[in-house]
Amino acid sequence: MTSEITAPADGYGQWLVELKARYRQVQLKAAVAVNTAMLQFYWELGADMVAKQTQFAWGSGFLRQLSADLMREFPEVKGFSKRNLEQIRRWYSFWNASPSIAQQAASQLMGIPWGHHLASEALRGQLPSIEQLERELGLGVDDEAEAGRAGV
Repeated sequence: MTSEITAPADGYGQWLVELKARYRQVQLKAAVAVNTAMLQFYWELGADMVAKQTQFAWGSGFLRQLSADLMREFPEVKGFSKRNLEQIRRWYSFWNASPSIAQQAASQLMGIPWGHHLASEALRGQLPSIEQLERELGLGVDDEAEAGRAGV
């Protein structure tokens, strides 16, 4: 007697292929949803850090303390290092200065993985304007609006 399972011949193989593809799609959608939620959180955290530091004139030790407190509460989370909090604050401050981004509550930025945002920091110093950086990253550039600005 064998314990081997034999698959039904009528359409099983095709159905299995489709089932696996649907599962992979759901996995991808879930990953994108998590990424979007985390970026929204980072955007709000950046805004909070800037506002609180300005409002209460908290000094340079603020980020070190915040990092320690958050890492103590969430030890499994890697995103609360002092360095990452500094990057979140810079990321928020940089893009918040762009009206085309800030007016839309950063919705254009939420589809880009955090690692790409960190990589874009290198571009920021090499480009002469935020508009050029937006073009480099494919954000907020409408060809018709661009043509209108250029007088075409």
